[in-house]
Amino acid sequence: MDKIINTDGFRMPAEWEKQNSTWLAWPHNKNDWPGLFAKIPSVFREIIFHISKYQKVNLLVQDEKQIIKIQKYLLQKNIKLGMVTIHVVPTNRVWTRDTGPIYLINKKKKKKILLNWGFNAWAKYKDYQYDNMVPLHISNIQNMQSITPMIKIKNKYMPFTLEGGSIDVNGEGTLITTKECLLGKVQQRNPGVSKKKIENTISKYLNIKKFIWLNKGIVGDDTHGHVDDITRFFSTNKIFTAIEHDKRDKNFLTLKENIKILEKSTNQDNKNNEIVEIPMPKPLFIKRTRVPASYLNFYFANNIVLVPIFNDNNDDIALNIIQKNIPNKKIIPINCKDLIWGFGAIHCMTQQEPSV
Repeated sequence: MDKIINTDGFRMPAEWEKQNSTWLAWPHNKNDWPGLFAKIPSVFREIIFHISKYQKVNLLVQDEKQIIKIQKYLLQKNIKLGMVTIHVVPTNRVWTRDTGPIYLINKKKKKKILLNWGFNAWAKYKDYQYDNMVPLHISNIQNMQSITPMIKIKNKYMPFTLEGGSIDVNGEGTLITTKECLLGKVQQRNPGVSKKKIENTISKYLNIKKFIWLNKGIVGDDTHGHVDDITRFFSTNKIFTAIEHDKRDKNFLTLKENIKILEKSTNQDNKNNEIVEIPMPKPLFIKRTRVPASYLNFYFANNIVLVPIFNDNNDDIALNIIQKNIPNKKIIPINCKDLIWGFGAIHCMTQQEPSV
């Protein structure tokens, strides 16, 4: 199976490439938004409303009893139910960016396969048995070949754990990630695995030729260093990255160090990357807990980009920067001030299925 991926030109496409559908899971775990859960379904509905105008939405729900209730709720916002396919697939949480499959495509052969990475709830939570099964359920629903990336740990082959939010790709062979997430001793995904081994494994399965290793993610990110909160490709050699202007803020030095790394970086063709800075919103606290509010947790869909906003003075600044640099797509702001209490935003809850 590895030979097929390596020799037949399968690759992980960039998010802005043409998509068939978006996978989401309907919110149900009240423990993820204590005290605010009642406000969360409307945010999901808003996101589905915008995406379903341009492509199909595949929605995972806990059981059949929910289907009619959710359909009625979607209809209240005039969402076309023909664009939303509901599947009964139990989940522990809704973050399909990390629990869902990563698709690989081969445009020459017009073939698509999906990767079923190991998932251990960010090495933080104990309840992830349903989430770990999501890619297999999706492969069965789509009757698509599923491949489980493996890695050798202490003379035993194990599924390699990799979350979609921990990486970002340009679709041409360059990947950005953080040392904090993939190499850190806290919340270890693959204990005892070296940087070289991680690079070799990711390269083999995603056809990656160039790695850009940033240092750390932002304060409040309970995944411990996901890159989709701080730095994202928006073209093959153009990168948005978060910047903090307040020297007193805990993110100031971290983001400054990451920018220095990016400014020296090149893509797979050794072409310098163009770096575009996007300011952070002011620190956002919910119930005295700092949450990982960031404009970088946006999602590319067909013809649109959904961008989180937080009722902050920098909202319009960030939206204008993104629109200026992505003129061919409509920028749609989504208020995520409540959603972020679950420590995730729009990119965390979506997983794209590319076209071939």
